[in-house]
Amino acid sequence: MPIITLSVPEELKKEMEKSKFVNWSEVAREAIKEKILQLRVLDSLASKSKLTEKDALELGKKINKSLHERYAKKSGAR
Repeated sequence: MPIITLSVPEELKKEMEKSKFVNWSEVAREAIKEKILQLRVLDSLASKSKLTEKDALELGKKINKSLHERYAKKSGAR
């Protein structure tokens, strides 16, 4: 499996270290996979749509916000 390096702010790293039992690589893999799936859906919609690029970007932001809120609610974080 290829290896990538991910930079995070120091404060985030400190928070991650508090939960050493969490497989952060798996968390990152799943987040990346979810983002790729979202982009595929957007690409599919965009190829069949008459939306402008600006409209598509706005839709993507709304989707991202909605997903963030859903996962934050599930995890109890805000």
